[in-house]
Amino acid sequence: MNYEETLDYLYNSAPLFQHIGKDAYKAGLENTYLLDEYFNHPHRQFRTIHIAGTNGKGSCSHTLAAILQSAGYKTGLYTSPHLIDFRERIRVDGIPASKEYVIDFVEKHRTFFEPLHPSFFELTTAMAFHYFAREQVDVAIIEVGLGGRMDCTNIIRPDLCIITNISFDHVQFLGNTLEKIAGEKAGIIKENIPVVIGETTPETKPVFMARAKEVNAPIYFAEEEQLLQTSCIDEEGKQIYQTVDYANLEGELGGLCQLKNTQTLLSAIRRLKQTGYQFTEENIRKGFSQVCELTGLMGRWQKLEHKPTLICDTGHNVGGISYIVEQLRHQKYEQLHIVIGMVNDKDISGVLAMLPQDAMYYFTKASVKRALPEKELQDLALQSGLHGNTYPDVKTAIAAAKEKANKNDFIFVGGSSFIVADLLKFHV
Repeated sequence: MNYEETLDYLYNSAPLFQHIGKDAYKAGLENTYLLDEYFNHPHRQFRTIHIAGTNGKGSCSHTLAAILQSAGYKTGLYTSPHLIDFRERIRVDGIPASKEYVIDFVEKHRTFFEPLHPSFFELTTAMAFHYFAREQVDVAIIEVGLGGRMDCTNIIRPDLCIITNISFDHVQFLGNTLEKIAGEKAGIIKENIPVVIGETTPETKPVFMARAKEVNAPIYFAEEEQLLQTSCIDEEGKQIYQTVDYANLEGELGGLCQLKNTQTLLSAIRRLKQTGYQFTEENIRKGFSQVCELTGLMGRWQKLEHKPTLICDTGHNVGGISYIVEQLRHQKYEQLHIVIGMVNDKDISGVLAMLPQDAMYYFTKASVKRALPEKELQDLALQSGLHGNTYPDVKTAIAAAKEKANKNDFIFVGGSSFIVADLLKFHV
């Protein structure tokens, strides 16, 4: 098989959550342990940092990876979902795993894993751990796929756990209250291993404290440490942070959500230093200011065009969209255009109710099976006072928005990671 044929095989033989949603989800860690044993426990061959949370996992994971790379650590990075190419999920020092590796992995090991009928994520996690061991990384940043407690990444024993925040997402698996969701995320907290909590609510904080006490894990609440003092945006659009430890810390990633993420990262950096990691202030500054170049991160308040401004963001649930809506309020423009599509297992009405009513909307759908048909999205949006036309795909919707917009307008593209993925496929 060539690379495309191998991907087709993976997508069709191992259920892919990205495409079909809940039917791809497998509860329990039985397959994970069988795969781990078959590959001789590769995750034990390198140090790890484990990151969970509803929003902010990607930004925090990539920034930490950039800092560690800058400090000379050979750094693995395992994240999901991918936007353009499957190999984005598995990187070493910012470079995706080779196509040859993906092909060889499937060809050599399919006789073992086929009878297990693993999920796509179970198989991809085994592939990532095997790759990191083969490449002899010093440390790997491991992003949780879904939840935490029963996520197949949760077999690692990391140096540090990070839980960015909790909001409503994947409620069909994780529970329909913040306490239940926090309980699932708190499942990554392990005995005697420090954990940083980025953001809490009155419902979630007691859950984290109880779990940490149960396993004797030192727990740190980034909000309470207040290591980030102030921030502003410079003339080039960069975030400039004033922090307890670093003055004028420049952040490449845009969007108000990065204030919370930076608060979390500053706490995590302190914990890693206490754990024995060696990095200088220069390493930290480089990681924050060059995260996209160092790791390949895309889709975080990413500016793609000027006059009119075209920005995309992968925020896709109520928590993520709340930051985007607030960010839009801070922009200067004559008319706001929003190209939006969503998948069918999100709180669609909750998201639509938050969006500005004075924008022109372009309702569309991503090229995944879970995508909500654009007409259904338009009908739901009308109930929230949002008006616009429908378009069969992202490319057509963006072309329409650019045609209607003048040079002083602002076009935002989002609602789903998959909408952003479709945009980037023809834009990069």
